[in-house]
Amino acid sequence: MAARPTFRMAVKFWLKLGLLSFGGPAGQIALMHRELVEQKKWVEEARFLHALNFCMLLPGPEATQLATYCGWLLHGVRGGLVAGALFVLPGALAMWGLSWVYVSYGAVPAVAGGLNGLKAAVLAILAVAVVRVGRKSLQTPIAWALAVTAGAVLAWGVAPFPVVVGGALAVGFFGVRRWPEVLGPRAAASASELAGANDATQARTVRETAWIAGIGLALWFAPVVGAVWLQGGEGLFAQLGWFFSKAAVVTFGGAYAVLPYVGQQAVEHYYWVTAPQMVDGLALAETTPGPLILVLQHVGFLAGWAQPGGLSPLAAATWGAAMTTWVTFVPTFLFILVGAPYVERCRGWAAWRGALAAVSAAVVGVIAQLAGWFAWHALWPRGGSGGVDFWVLGVAVAAGVALHWGRVGLGWVVLACGVAGALSVVGL
Repeated sequence: MAARPTFRMAVKFWLKLGLLSFGGPAGQIALMHRELVEQKKWVEEARFLHALNFCMLLPGPEATQLATYCGWLLHGVRGGLVAGALFVLPGALAMWGLSWVYVSYGAVPAVAGGLNGLKAAVLAILAVAVVRVGRKSLQTPIAWALAVTAGAVLAWGVAPFPVVVGGALAVGFFGVRRWPEVLGPRAAASASELAGANDATQARTVRETAWIAGIGLALWFAPVVGAVWLQGGEGLFAQLGWFFSKAAVVTFGGAYAVLPYVGQQAVEHYYWVTAPQMVDGLALAETTPGPLILVLQHVGFLAGWAQPGGLSPLAAATWGAAMTTWVTFVPTFLFILVGAPYVERCRGWAAWRGALAAVSAAVVGVIAQLAGWFAWHALWPRGGSGGVDFWVLGVAVAAGVALHWGRVGLGWVVLACGVAGALSVVGL
């Protein structure tokens, strides 16, 4: 780590990141890399990529986990808590407001146009992220093959995300022993990595780990148990708590991977939302800062609004949104704060480095596949029947050029796209 910031400096940075982290996980990871590694040099390249690869193996929102991990690297447990919380909170507040507008006022032309412009910005952010992350991860033919295979397998529905990651993990784990350079220089440990693997500042006893795990589990389930006590096990808020707690530990691959599972259960089993409302929720989440998986908060909000019980619709919706958000993200902090010290110790292990280098290559294909999925829905909003939306395409190309070659700040690009979308609707 080239220069460790003060805690106050880090808090300001994480708040700024939470306000500007548009673009879904790919764009957010690219933004963190640019700020933490390239510009501020607070985190070394090898450590950042090591953390990213670990987060990709976990269920839940990988960008939030990466922010929490990097915050922990800088300032321990308090740093991880602050980084993760500030990464989520601005988006959660924005999602609450958009969900309220959605149920209260429906589609407003200027708002819809602004969201359309932000959609173009998201498309550009994803495209730039694929280029930048791929440039660092795909340095050998085998790495390219892993990326292409991973993207194709997911695009064609041949295997789910956990199988793709597991396959890449096995290739790297066993391949690096026989062919050490097959995955490129990232599979070889540098002197700083080997030294960092035994960094005494990151050491932790088993007792300390048990304490953190116990506190985390208690915080995770406290509101769920409280809802059961107040409403019974069949109450809406208890059901939201149990269901999304389960989703937090079985859904690998981030928001896009979790949506089919949650959508099926929320629409067809619990009847909390309709299928169009799920799609609208994804569109709202795409255009807010913070984790894309905040779309789940939209589900909790609509469930509470539709089934308020003895509360006002807004109070019930707010409770549903808060419950869903809590049980979705608290496991993220738990996984990272418990596991990070032990993952850091593995950085000097050759087989582990090879495995994570292979996963990193596969993840480029995953990000590319996600970018393609989003491009299809953004550029062909009616499934291809209405042709290409050339307005979105043009704005996305301009935004991509500004980000990649013009080095224009992300916040300015997002703002310009949103304003352009709103003005296009009102005819200015």
